[in-house]
Amino acid sequence: MSADWTSLVAASATAFTTLIFARAALHKLGDFTTFTGFVADYQVVSERQVAPVSMALAAAEVVVVAAAFLPGLQPLGSVAAIGLYLLYATVIGLNVARGRDRVECGCGGAAQPLSWTLVARNFVLAAIAAIGLAGPISALSVAEAVTAIVSGFTLFVGYQLVEQIMANFTQMRLKR
Repeated sequence: MSADWTSLVAASATAFTTLIFARAALHKLGDFTTFTGFVADYQVVSERQVAPVSMALAAAEVVVVAAAFLPGLQPLGSVAAIGLYLLYATVIGLNVARGRDRVECGCGGAAQPLSWTLVARNFVLAAIAAIGLAGPISALSVAEAVTAIVSGFTLFVGYQLVEQIMANFTQMRLKR
């Protein structure tokens, strides 16, 4: 049985989103002390709340990844991803509006200071995560699932390239 194109697109978006959050969660949990420093630098929670909030954020990212693999939970993972992206966009935007653009994002990829570009990036990522809700991904054949995973991985590699270019541009701008 062949799935319709919306299921393939939804599965590709889900694979991409899962890879983004897997990388982010590994980054946060791999050096949790540094991550708590990033959270503290945003100055949106008290010093006493930094560690629990940091753990909650990392755990939420793990939930997004796990939901992609658990039958019936993929839509929950997409909704959680959308919520996290919007939360991150809000907190980054708040800091940029305060003039605090020398804070490192802590997003898990190339080191990037805060900027309106990162806010826009998170809105785009939230929209891509929303595409994961476009169709049932459980109806895919093995070949379609492999196609969606390869597509999501290709998007992820392209995303990493764009993210590195953005980081390089921002670093050059800050050195002026």
